[in-house]
Amino acid sequence: MRAVGERTSYAPGTFCWVDLATTDPAGAVAFYGGLFGWEGDEMPAGPESTYTMLRIAGRYVAALYQGPEGSPPAWLSYVSVDDADAVADRAALLGGLVVQGPADVMDAGRMAVVADPTGAMVALWQPGRHIGATLVNDPGALCLNQLNTSDIAAAQRFHGDLFGWTFKAVGTEAQPYWGIDNGGDLNGGMTPLPPGTNQTSHWLAYFTAPDLDGAIGTVAASGGGVLVPPTPVPSGRFAVATDPQGAAFALFEGRVDP
Repeated sequence: MRAVGERTSYAPGTFCWVDLATTDPAGAVAFYGGLFGWEGDEMPAGPESTYTMLRIAGRYVAALYQGPEGSPPAWLSYVSVDDADAVADRAALLGGLVVQGPADVMDAGRMAVVADPTGAMVALWQPGRHIGATLVNDPGALCLNQLNTSDIAAAQRFHGDLFGWTFKAVGTEAQPYWGIDNGGDLNGGMTPLPPGTNQTSHWLAYFTAPDLDGAIGTVAASGGGVLVPPTPVPSGRFAVATDPQGAAFALFEGRVDP
C-alpha cells in the first residue's frame, strides 16, 4: 500500500533530504530509532567511513554519519536542483559562500553546500540514483525545514533569487513568520532569530510526531534535551529538542501536507 507521504521525485527548489553529522553514529541510531522507529542501513562511504541510511517500513527518511572531528553535531537540509554546479555558481554571485564545491556522490547524485549571506548553510542535491527521502510528512518523517535567520530581508532576497522561492507573511507582529513557496507549494518556513541570541542563522529540520508530549518524554528519557517545550501554533503544536550529542531538531504535531 502506498503511503500518503511517499515520494518518487522532487521539483527543483524543493527540500528533499536531511542528514546528521554526529559524534556518535551508533548512539544517534539508537536515540532516533527509539524516538521515531527508524532503522539503519550502513553503506560504505569511502575508506573506513559509512553513511547510515535511515528508513521507516523500507522507505528512506534521513541519514547520519560520523562528522568531522571538532565539528558540533548538526542536521543539514538539502534542496533538490537540476544542476548543482550552476546553482552553486549563482549562490556565489548572489553574495553567498560555497562551503563545499560540487562533487559526485558515487552514482547517488551530485551535491554542494552553500551558505547564504547571513551564514545559514544548505545543501544542493542534483539527484542521480537517490532522489532524497522516499517518505515525508508521515509519522517520524521530515515535514518542514525552517530558516531561523538574523536578517529576514537578506535571506529572502538571496533564496528568492537562488531558487525562485516566494514568501508569504503568516505570523503576527509578536511572532513574525513567513511561509516559503516553491512553484505554488508550501516548501518551508522562515522566522527571525530572537533578539539578543547568540545563535547564528541556521536551518531547522522538523519531524512529524503524532503524540508530541509522548515524543518529548522519550527525548528526555533517552538523554536528549528540550530547548522549546510544546508550543501551540495555528496548525498544531511544535517543540524543539536536542539529541544526546547536542544536535537540534524540531517535532511537529498537527496538520501536514499529503
